[in-house]
Amino acid sequence: MVWTAAVCLAVQLLTACERNGSLPAHSPVPDAETGEAPLYHEPGLSKYDPPIELSFVRENNDALEELLKELPGETLEHNRWTDLYEEVLGIRITYDWTEWSSIYSRKLGVSLASGDIPDIVRVNAEQLRVLSNEGLLQDLTGVYSSYATPLTRKVLGGEGSGPFDTATIDGRLMAIPETTSSIEGAMFLWIRTDWLERLGLEPPRTMDDVLAISKAFTEDDPDGNGKQDTFGLAATKYLWDPVMGLTGFMAGYGAYPGIWIKDGSGKLIYGGIQPEIKKALLVLQEMYRTGQIDREFAFKDGVKASDSIANEQVGMLYGEQWASFMAQLSREKNPQAEWQAFPLVSETGAAPKIPLPFSTNQFLAVRQGAPHPEALVKLFNLHLEKSWGATSEVERYYNAPQAVWKLSPVTPYPVRKNLDAYRELETYRRTGNASVLRDEAKTIQKRIAAYEAGGEDSETGWGWEKTYGPAGAFSILDRYEKNHQLLYESFVGAPTETMIEKEKILYNLQIDTYMDIIQGRPIGEFDEFVAQWNKLGGEQITAEVNEWYREKGGSGE
Repeated sequence: MVWTAAVCLAVQLLTACERNGSLPAHSPVPDAETGEAPLYHEPGLSKYDPPIELSFVRENNDALEELLKELPGETLEHNRWTDLYEEVLGIRITYDWTEWSSIYSRKLGVSLASGDIPDIVRVNAEQLRVLSNEGLLQDLTGVYSSYATPLTRKVLGGEGSGPFDTATIDGRLMAIPETTSSIEGAMFLWIRTDWLERLGLEPPRTMDDVLAISKAFTEDDPDGNGKQDTFGLAATKYLWDPVMGLTGFMAGYGAYPGIWIKDGSGKLIYGGIQPEIKKALLVLQEMYRTGQIDREFAFKDGVKASDSIANEQVGMLYGEQWASFMAQLSREKNPQAEWQAFPLVSETGAAPKIPLPFSTNQFLAVRQGAPHPEALVKLFNLHLEKSWGATSEVERYYNAPQAVWKLSPVTPYPVRKNLDAYRELETYRRTGNASVLRDEAKTIQKRIAAYEAGGEDSETGWGWEKTYGPAGAFSILDRYEKNHQLLYESFVGAPTETMIEKEKILYNLQIDTYMDIIQGRPIGEFDEFVAQWNKLGGEQITAEVNEWYREKGGSGE
């Protein structure tokens, strides 16, 4: 189970990064009936007549507002997705309230505590268990069994049984997981290659090479402005951010601070208290002391830290595949700035393990007493069908090229879709056979082609090429998987009782200790932290995690 602060960076997902082009004409497909025959025959896509209403609550943010500005006539309450759900399924989407991200979680917490719950509510794993224990949610076991389409079952099963294990409480499925891709959490090392070339450096093969590059990027004037105003490595106050976090750096030392892993005896242990962490923290401490990391990083979230990229002050960052779009900020001031993703490296030069936290932590639950619990499954079915099914219309309902999928109140997706798209693109590049490209891969190829053509719109394809191109991030992820480097988290169950009670305390203790050591406190404080962690609940959590593991068939001993 990942313990992390909820952080929104400026760029959230690949599909949010392209916002040019006009909308396609409305398709006839959303009509529920053609003549007298229904469009779909599955029970999970049948239409309510008369229509029903389903209430939600909704988080709003700047990215969503910008998206709506580019879609004249569409609003959060009335848009192509709400129209589709009503026309095909007879489901009218309503919102009891919407709120900005800055206070959404607080307002939702108050709402849940008071029992003021909409028909459908998105909750995290801890909230799900609490609401279920209080009898406020419906059992969806039979609903999912009866109404989920084969496509939905396939997609939601893409992460294995873990998401459903988390959503199952006392043997009952109490919510439908919005599965999030663990494999998308793979980290890469993104480097300013124009700086490498200017300083005559080679890409890293070991962590010592990474440190040498960081030192050179800090001290040897890589931008050529005659000033020592650059940093070797980006970092933020949220140490495990998906871009500019330090997860990938620590993996280079065999340290996995945010996940549960197996030890040599087959027991599950928490990576954040293992001795390998100490070496990584000491190295980071030295980098901070020598100015290779921004001295103000502990006060900067991802948005503020990204200014150092835009201002050409940083030469390396660890990040997920979409970090290319963050790196692209540097090209606004300097079109000659170049970045490339490189694989993680280890101390020894051996291929390191790439940690993949269990990332599904959002679940859609149905309020006790809501009259049509199966309607939630129908929304999942239709969203997946129109985005990836036989009647998909990707350029209307998924990426138009705006990220219109965000308009839907449910947003499931195939967890391997991006890696699959890369592999289709590789087959196309190798064979020239465009028929292998499905909808999303076709759209990506158009953007890469625009970049390669070098015309007026070429810059819009730069990030896509750095992610999906022949040497892009996904080419590395492809190798990670084929080389068996991916380290999936071993604990994928529902939060234990002690986790729910002690999680925030232990997480804050861990982050505070790490941050203090990076900024100069004695490394001995790590051992004190481990003792406190165990005493304050960590030891009990470890016992509970291993009890879950034994019940699932692992040893746990």
